[in-house]
Amino acid sequence: MATKNTNKIRPLQDRLIVERLEGEEKTASGLYIPDSAKEKPQQGRVIATGKGRVLEDGSVRPLDLRAGDRILFGKYSGTEIKLDGTEYLIMREDDVLGVLE
Repeated sequence: MATKNTNKIRPLQDRLIVERLEGEEKTASGLYIPDSAKEKPQQGRVIATGKGRVLEDGSVRPLDLRAGDRILFGKYSGTEIKLDGTEYLIMREDDVLGVLE
């Protein structure tokens, strides 16, 4: 499920490439939120995954996450990158708080 932008980068080991999901445009009462007041969403979709964590004995533990999973992550998790005008996050599997069903 890789897009054309993520074909240029492959995450290593237990890292993920995540695309943030769009934040809310309106409040519960129907007021529009200006861009300057919006917080960055803490939900995203996994675009690509590495092969897994390398353990001390040299074996590789595969990741629990797969491309396409919707995840919840911490406010300051990951490193922001920009590929062809699209923003992504690169983060470790440990930074993921949960998978949204």
